Amino acid sequence: MGIISTFGTVVTLVLALPVAMLGTLFLAQGQTLSGIAMIVVAVLMFVVKTYVTTPDDLPMMAAERTVGTIAKDPDEDEQN
Repeated sequence: MGIISTFGTVVTLVLALPVAMLGTLFLAQGQTLSGIAMIVVAVLMFVVKTYVTTPDDLPMMAAERTVGTIAKDPDEDEQN
């Protein structure tokens, strides 16, 4: 996982955590349907960002591969 995708994951968590906290608050107040719905939305936000490749992800993936090809770890050079 590169730095760009790590940053994207952090941003997604920053957006999804308040939704999950709102769902937890709804559950604590006895609003079961609303609470579960909010928690499901928060989980889906994270799952879609993590596991679904969108057209916006393609340039980022290409940039990470290019950087990975140009800047190899010194340990990898010693093993080969």
